[in-house]
Amino acid sequence: MKLAALINSDGTGAGERQVTGFAIDHRKVAPGTVFGAFEGARVNGEDYIADAIRSGAIAIVARPGLQIEGAAYIADSNPREAFARLAATFFAPFPATSVAVTGTNGKTSCVEMTRQLWRMAGFHAASVGTLGVTTADERVTTGLTTPDVVTFLSNVAGLAREGVTHLAFEASSHGLTQYRTEGLTVAAAAFTNLSRDHLDYHGDMAAYFTAKIRLFSEILSPEGTAVVWADDPQSARVIDLARERGNRLVTVGTQGDTLRLVGRDPTLLGQGLTIEAEGRTHTVNLPLIGAYQAANALVSAGLVIATGGDVAATIANLARLQPVRGRLERAAIAKSGAPVYVDYAHTPDALEAAIAALKPHAGGKLVVVFGAGGDRDTGKRETMGRVAIAEADRVIVTDDNPRTEDAAAIRRDVLKGAVGAEEIGDRRAAIAAAIRDAGPEDIVLVAGKGHEQGQIVGDMVLPFDDVSVARECAA
Repeated sequence: MKLAALINSDGTGAGERQVTGFAIDHRKVAPGTVFGAFEGARVNGEDYIADAIRSGAIAIVARPGLQIEGAAYIADSNPREAFARLAATFFAPFPATSVAVTGTNGKTSCVEMTRQLWRMAGFHAASVGTLGVTTADERVTTGLTTPDVVTFLSNVAGLAREGVTHLAFEASSHGLTQYRTEGLTVAAAAFTNLSRDHLDYHGDMAAYFTAKIRLFSEILSPEGTAVVWADDPQSARVIDLARERGNRLVTVGTQGDTLRLVGRDPTLLGQGLTIEAEGRTHTVNLPLIGAYQAANALVSAGLVIATGGDVAATIANLARLQPVRGRLERAAIAKSGAPVYVDYAHTPDALEAAIAALKPHAGGKLVVVFGAGGDRDTGKRETMGRVAIAEADRVIVTDDNPRTEDAAAIRRDVLKGAVGAEEIGDRRAAIAAAIRDAGPEDIVLVAGKGHEQGQIVGDMVLPFDDVSVARECAA
């Protein structure tokens, strides 16, 4: 594709040059690249424009008012959006049906469950998010919930070339703010819930919600469907916005109109759900434990129905859902017979939900091992401690990903809320202690890192997988 066709120029001069790719990292620029130079929280991409041009960049997308020589200058007051729009034109086509999920908790489970339900319906489907790019055949890690826009669009275009027709992707608040998920026609967008998270980046809850709601105000197609978990306090605002825009609505939950959850009966390895839809009552055995897993399953079913899925068949297929990596994943059985679960819960609400999911299944004690991440919202640490000590029978506070902070200081913050909890800084030792002491009627929950394969200490990522460590300790 020539640059002129991409930017609608007259095709003279630089416009005659062939575009070979897009980059926002000057180290990835090759001859023919369009380079996006943005001001970031830590790095200003504008400082690397000259380096990008020397490496062969033929066009620079940046804010107005800069002096740029040696490449076409595409000036825009919102350069991230302009860059994403051009990149989408370059990388297209994409899967014919795309849906997005936002919310504080549940995004990963929802996109993966949606992918599974589509596959059961006979479609070639994929999901993109915290777990990476997942298809029926493989999973490739990207490292971020919402990867940068170049990685996202190139991966999605690659999926389309492989025959993927249905895509579900996570839309994080960071990704939405930084225009990382632009360019696709979003047929349905889902809202799961809103609770405290990422205030280190957004500043306050109002800004955090504004970032989330952008999925519905700007990205969701005008002809698309808003799928909303109706039981969250913030859901009414999403529903109002969808009605103002004229979007179709699919609401799910105990207060839902499309899929109304009228009964939930916990069983040993799952839960029986009673759902009202289209004037009929449906019963299904969901092979996942916990109220929040039921919520994720219903949101996923809502997305499938919103994109043409048969209501009765979709509800019936909930019985065939497989667990999502690191989401209340049963990792091991202790020698005593106590099951050990691993969950990604790293916010107060998510931790409370994970504990609530397991508590009905514990004949003895519910033991929780958790910590808090460094270089992240410090205000949630004490609250997480209060949740754990109030709801669990035994609490061990340990290290999560301390990053550049002092790990002991992070633990002290958590322990302000978790008064009476044990402190074992070494995460492996903490998991080992919980499993060693667990009785036959107890349940152990290791929370915070879920699917993650490493522990971030300083600027190093040390190999660490809660599931593997739990199995080793149990053995």
